Amino acid sequence: MEILKQFSVRVKKLRSSRGITQEDLAALSGLSRQYIGDVERAQRNISLLNIEKIAKSFGITISELLNFNE
Repeated sequence: MEILKQFSVRVKKLRSSRGITQEDLAALSGLSRQYIGDVERAQRNISLLNIEKIAKSFGITISELLNFNE
């Protein structure tokens, strides 16, 4: 599985497990809902800065966010 797809699955899984919507995650991260949707569909080559924003929104480290084995 390519890295963008792995990341998209991870973000969606974390978001769903916390019971939050894409809109909620967008508000928490300061990113748009469209951007979050693009990330979850693996249509966005996300920057490190935005990876950090998403990780902080989940209350986890970047390393935890990038742990695709969970």
